[in-house]
Amino acid sequence: MADIEDENVRPSKRARLDEPAIPTETFVAPSTSTESSIPSIPDASKPTTSNGTASNTGENKAEPEVRAGITEYVCPNNLSFSGVFKQRYTDFLVNEILPSGEVLRLNSIGWNNGKEDKQVGNGSYEQAPREKGEVDAKEESKLETGKDEKRPKDKKKTPLLIEEDDAGVGSKPEEKDEDPDAPVISEEDSKKLNTMFGTTAASEIVRLAKAIRRHPTRKAKDFDAVIAPPVADKEARTEAHRGLRRIFPNILESSMEPDQSIRIKAVPPADRKTKGLRRKNEGQGDGRKGRLPWDELGGEYLHFTMYKENKDTMEVTGFLGSMTGGGPRSFGTAGTKDRRACTVQRVSVRRQTPQRMAHIGRQLLNAAIGDFEYQKHEIGLGSLLGNEFCITLRDCHFDKEEGLDHPQRLQLANEVVAKAIADFSEKGFINYYGLQRFGTFAISTDTVGIKLLNGKFEDAVNAILDFSKDALDAANDPGGNPTLRVSQNDRDRAKGLHLWKTKRDGSGALGLIPKKYSAERNIIQHLASRGKGKGQADRSRDFQGALKMIPRGLRLMYVHAYQSLVWNAAAGKRWTTFGDKVVEGDLVLINEHLDKDPAAEAKNQDVIDQDGEIIINPSGDDSATKETDFIERARPLSKAEAESGRYTIYDVVLPQPGFDVEYPRNSIDDFYKDFMGSERGGGLDPYKMRRNWRDISLTGAYRKLLAHPLQPLSFELKEYVQEDECFVETDLQKVRREQAVEADGNGNGDVMVVDKAEAEGAKKIALVLKMQLGSSTYATMALRELMKRGGVKTFQPEFMGGR
Repeated sequence: MADIEDENVRPSKRARLDEPAIPTETFVAPSTSTESSIPSIPDASKPTTSNGTASNTGENKAEPEVRAGITEYVCPNNLSFSGVFKQRYTDFLVNEILPSGEVLRLNSIGWNNGKEDKQVGNGSYEQAPREKGEVDAKEESKLETGKDEKRPKDKKKTPLLIEEDDAGVGSKPEEKDEDPDAPVISEEDSKKLNTMFGTTAASEIVRLAKAIRRHPTRKAKDFDAVIAPPVADKEARTEAHRGLRRIFPNILESSMEPDQSIRIKAVPPADRKTKGLRRKNEGQGDGRKGRLPWDELGGEYLHFTMYKENKDTMEVTGFLGSMTGGGPRSFGTAGTKDRRACTVQRVSVRRQTPQRMAHIGRQLLNAAIGDFEYQKHEIGLGSLLGNEFCITLRDCHFDKEEGLDHPQRLQLANEVVAKAIADFSEKGFINYYGLQRFGTFAISTDTVGIKLLNGKFEDAVNAILDFSKDALDAANDPGGNPTLRVSQNDRDRAKGLHLWKTKRDGSGALGLIPKKYSAERNIIQHLASRGKGKGQADRSRDFQGALKMIPRGLRLMYVHAYQSLVWNAAAGKRWTTFGDKVVEGDLVLINEHLDKDPAAEAKNQDVIDQDGEIIINPSGDDSATKETDFIERARPLSKAEAESGRYTIYDVVLPQPGFDVEYPRNSIDDFYKDFMGSERGGGLDPYKMRRNWRDISLTGAYRKLLAHPLQPLSFELKEYVQEDECFVETDLQKVRREQAVEADGNGNGDVMVVDKAEAEGAKKIALVLKMQLGSSTYATMALRELMKRGGVKTFQPEFMGGR
C-alpha cells in the first residue's frame, strides 16, 4: 500500500514484547468447586521485578492477569495463537460508535473560511475543498489574529484596505466572501447615514463596520479610518456623532478634525461588543446577551470530530483549552481513548465558532479536528454506543504449526482464527476490567485503594511514593545492568523519590520528578510546605491532606481499581460456579427489563391522575431530568424467573462493592464476603463501605458479567516481509488522499520501496481484525478471549523495566 502520510513518516522500532512471568504450562486454574473458595490472587503490594514476578522470594510468581483476578475463558478449549499488538500506532484504530449506531469517521479537516460553505440543516455545515490560490495557513493566521510573526522591522505595516467588492469592506483581496454575521442596517438608518455624511462616506462607513465584524479581535489601527466631508454646523456634527453611535454601538467611534471634517474609526477590541448587532439593526431583537443567537445556529455547543495519534485525549483537549482560554474542562467527550493508537471521537465545546477552532486546530501535531456542528447539549461520559476497533496483530503464530511450511501455516491460521471468531461472535467474553485499570508500577493502584479504604493514609502515601530499586540503580549507574533498560522518566522519578525519602528535601525532589507524575509531586509539595510562623514543617504528618492534593479523578482511580479487582474475582467465581446458566439470586437491571416485571408494567399503565386528568410525561428538551440522572438499580431473580427462559446470561450483572448496591442472593454473595474479608481483599466488609471521607465512600455500581460484540467480527490474514508495512488506512490518511485527488487529480502517493533482500526473506503472517464492542468494555480482554493465554504480545514503545 502507498505510504500516504509521507510527511509524517514514523521511525521504525524494534519490537519489545511483554514476556509472561511464568511459562503457560505452569499455570494452575482456580478450583471449580461450588464452595465459596477464594481464587489464589497474589498480593500486588509485595515487591515485584520488572517482568512482574516476585523478587527473590520465589512466591507469587503469577502473571499480572492473575493478580488482577483475570482467570477464566468462555471457550477455553479453542486453539490459541499469538501476535504482536500495537507495534505501530496504525495497528490500533479506534472509532466511536454514536448513539444512533453510526460509526464516527473523520470526513474533513479544518474550516475553509466560508468559501462555498453552506449550512445544510440542524447546525451542520457542508465544507468545500480548498482550491489552488487560496490563502495558506500562515497567511490565514495573520488575517485571524492580526499578527505577522516574521514582519520585517524596516517595513511599515499596511492597514486593511477598503476595496469595492461583493463582500463589503475591511478585507484583503483574499477575503471577498461575505460573512453571514456581517452587520446589516435598516433602510431608514441607511438614509440617515447618507444625509449626515454623504453617499460616498456612508458607503465606506458601512463597509468599515462589516470589516470589524468579520475580524472582531483585530486592533483598531488595523482598519483604515473613514474621513467624512466637513460639517460646519455644530448641531449637525453633534447629531452625526450621536447617530453613528446609535447605529453602530461599540463598533465605531468618531472625532472632529481641525478642518471640521469627521474622522470615523474602529473601537479598540477590548471595548468592542458586536454580539447581537445584526438582529438589533434588523429590528429582530434588542441586542442583549443571551442564548438566542446560538439557538439560531443550532445550539451553544459546538461539536466536532477529533482525530489523534499517539496522544492522550486530555493532552489534546488540554492544548485546545489553553488556546481558547477555557481549559480542558470546557471540552466534553464520551470517554478517554488509548494513547498508543489512532482514535476518532466526538468532542464538544461551549460557545466557540468553527472558524476559531479550525484555526487553533492547525497548530495540532499528530492530531486534527473537523466536521463542525452546533448542538443544544454537550457531550458527556457514556454518550456513545461503543467503539469500533481495527486491530493489526503482527508476526502471528498458531498452535500446532511446528513443521509446517508457509502455505500450510496460512491454511492453519485461517482455520484457527475463523473458529475463534465464530465462537466469540456467538458467545462473547467475560467482561473483565483490563490490566490498565491497575497501573504499571510495582505497587498496583488497587493496593493503594485498599489502604485508603482502611483509613491507613500514611501507608497509602508511602505506596504512591514507592519506587523500584532497579530504577534507582539505573539512575545512579546507567551502564550497570545492560539487560534492564529503564526510561529516563522512571529514573528521574526514582531519584527524586529517593531524595525525599532519605533527606526530606522537597524542593530537590520536585526538581527531579517529572511533572507527569502529579500525584507524587502534589504529595511531596504538601508534606514539605512550612507554616508562616515558626518556620517548621507543620504538614509533615498531614497524610490525608497530602492525599487531598491529588486531583480528584486520580484519587478516585485508586478506590475504583479496588472495586475492579473485587468484580474481576467475583466474575471468575460466578463463571466457574454456574457457567452460562441463569440461576436463582442472579441480579438483573430493573430499568432494562421493565417489560418483564409485572409490577413495573402495571405501574406504567397508570396514565390518569387522581383527578381523572391524562398524565403527560415530558421528553426531550421538555424534561427536567436528564437520562443520566437516573440511578441504575438491580434486583435478584426468583427461581421461577430464572427458569422461565426470559432472561439470559447476557442480562446478568455483578455489583462493584459499595453501600448502595444489591448483592446476589446465592453463593456469590458469600464469595464477596470471603474475598473482601481476606488479606488480598483488604479485610473489608462489603456491607460496610461508607467512609467519613466522601471521596472514598463507595456507592457501588453494576457491570454485565458477559459482553458480546455489537456486530459479528471480520478478519483478514496478510502476508508480509517488511516490518513497517502498513495494512490499514487511517481516517486522516483517507482525508489527505482525497484532498490530493481533488487538488491534482492523482491519488497515487509515494510507493513504499522494499529492499530486494528483505523482500526475499521469510514471509510472516499478520491478522487484521475488525470488531465493534459496547461502551465500558476492554478490547484487550476481547483479544485475550480470542487468542487465549499469552497470545497478546504487547509492543513496548519505551522501556518500563524500572517500575
